Amino acid sequence: MDYKYIEQLLERYWNCETSLEEEQILRAFFSQKDVPAGLLKYRDLFVYEQTETKVDVLGEAFDERMMALTGETKPVKARTISLADRFMPLFKAAAAVAIFLTLGNAAQVAFKGDAKPEAGVAAYGDTQAGPSVALGDTAKVDTLQADKPTANVLK
Repeated sequence: MDYKYIEQLLERYWNCETSLEEEQILRAFFSQKDVPAGLLKYRDLFVYEQTETKVDVLGEAFDERMMALTGETKPVKARTISLADRFMPLFKAAAAVAIFLTLGNAAQVAFKGDAKPEAGVAAYGDTQAGPSVALGDTAKVDTLQADKPTANVLK
């Protein structure tokens, strides 16, 4: 019997070019009882899932024996931490900074209530304390326009 197709599939399998369906064909072929002697060396590779016994997970009895050896009654379970819980210390620090800055600004305003305005800073409505940049610019434009004849201003 000619097993050229199986040999081609094996060659493609070694080059990692087979699809899942082709690998299933190889598994089905090698799970048969009569495999040619030349291909018998590849049989264990493709039937290991069928012949391998299922690996059992360690049972409750093993857990109880290990807990008895360590002296603990219950195993410690992993706790899941949400994103909000993870960032909670950052939120608390930001709130503390905000409170600190707010109280600092309030204390500054309370202590400056009786003091006179600083030099160069004009109080609201007080134009004699110092020159205002905004008033200075508009005043210059107004004085320039007042010097020119009205015919030039309208153009």
